[in-house]
Amino acid sequence: MGLDGQPLALEARHISKRFGGTLALDRAGISLRRGEVHGLLGENGSGKSTLIKVLAGYHAPDGGGTLEVAGRRVSLPLGPGEPRALGLRFVHQDLGLILSLTVLENLRLEQLAAARWTRIAWRAERRRAAATLARLGVERDPRAVVSELRPVERALLAIVRALEDMPAGGVLVLDEPTAFLPVRQREALLTLVRRVAGEGSSVLFVSHDLGEAERLADRATVLRDGRNVGTLAGDELETDRLVELMVGRPLAPPSTPRGGNGRARFSVVRLSGEVVRDLSLDLPRGQVVGITGLPGSGFEELPYLLFGARRARSGRLALDDEIDLTTLTPARALAAGIALLPADRSRDGAVGSLSVGANVTLPALDLYAGRTRLDRRRLRDGAAVLLAEQDVRPPDPGLAFEALSGGNQQKALLAKWLQTHPRLLLLDDPTRGVDVCARERILAALRQTAGAGAAVLCSSSDHEQLADLCGRVLVFSDGRVVEELAGPELTKEGIARRCHSLSA
Repeated sequence: MGLDGQPLALEARHISKRFGGTLALDRAGISLRRGEVHGLLGENGSGKSTLIKVLAGYHAPDGGGTLEVAGRRVSLPLGPGEPRALGLRFVHQDLGLILSLTVLENLRLEQLAAARWTRIAWRAERRRAAATLARLGVERDPRAVVSELRPVERALLAIVRALEDMPAGGVLVLDEPTAFLPVRQREALLTLVRRVAGEGSSVLFVSHDLGEAERLADRATVLRDGRNVGTLAGDELETDRLVELMVGRPLAPPSTPRGGNGRARFSVVRLSGEVVRDLSLDLPRGQVVGITGLPGSGFEELPYLLFGARRARSGRLALDDEIDLTTLTPARALAAGIALLPADRSRDGAVGSLSVGANVTLPALDLYAGRTRLDRRRLRDGAAVLLAEQDVRPPDPGLAFEALSGGNQQKALLAKWLQTHPRLLLLDDPTRGVDVCARERILAALRQTAGAGAAVLCSSSDHEQLADLCGRVLVFSDGRVVEELAGPELTKEGIARRCHSLSA
């Protein structure tokens, strides 16, 4: 029996997993009681994803571990289809939806595919899908095409699909379901999670947002270096305590450069894009400037216009010389000392199939050129230095980039661009989907970059991040800057209040 007399829905004990010389899990475990939301927390690389993949049957653990589901001992490793037969359902960060299909087709894809030689009763299928969506509080037409859904609606759909045929008392595993959602869109998803637990199922909820875990979880288990370091009850979940468990020490308070001190500044003059309209602003060297607003307000577009990744309709950028933004390309931007760290690191920031070393040295291959070819040894040594500078773990240049955890991928990409010593560094949600320790490391590197004389522009929907990092924050509405916050007004609450008051 679990806490409060509830039976255990799942208990994994003494799970170990080694990849080459790396011990990813060291006798780790997790237990969920029926009807519980249980948080799984830890730094990137702490073993969370590996433990989940063992439960999903993707990884075979090393010998010695045990797994019980609904009180029944189950042999490890789990075979194909066995997690599903046991009532385990998984929703991963990539969601696994087919964007070109409808909501109904994504919900019932397996069943519809099995019925390909018989006539499909579409009207009955739509009624069934609508009833399932309504029961779980999701208001969406089953005929809607998934590509037209907002990110939060896609996440809700992935969860509904996992739940549709999950047996009573089953276990739903959510791996960072809110990592790529704007903060204000997360509540609908969290409401659905609470509803699932309230109906008697168990939810294992992996998140890097400690505040989210504190609000949602009945208990939380923390992993560090592949080991369990504590399981806390809901009333014990507090950020400082969780951080100490995750890293083994308290985090030092940040020191934020607040002003440009009259240094030279980049001037954006009369810039227009798809959403941005006739925008002019100054970006002082030595300062981090934040931009934010409600979705669609234009702030998300600005970094890409200034890098030439999206075509500007008008505008110019000036410092020592003047750049016509309507003809700017990423290659010209790099030559001018401008770098961009995009939000979607997998799609836009890296080549996942290449090694970490190949990815981080791409912008500076001329530094590693021999007389007739690349000096592979010098490239590997240079990459190792870059990885060590940003505390990328493991600091192995030969590892495939896609094998790194999300936070370590982001630190590696930051190292990639910082080696170019950019005059203007553009960032789009630089700490999205990373743990609290990687977040602090990234923010510290950005402060240091600004302190060395770069202008830094950070686009983000994370108001706490902006308040911690920036000297001033510009709030967008309808493609224009309508508020500027600095000094005592520059707080998480102040930024949120300005953003939401504009939509009232």
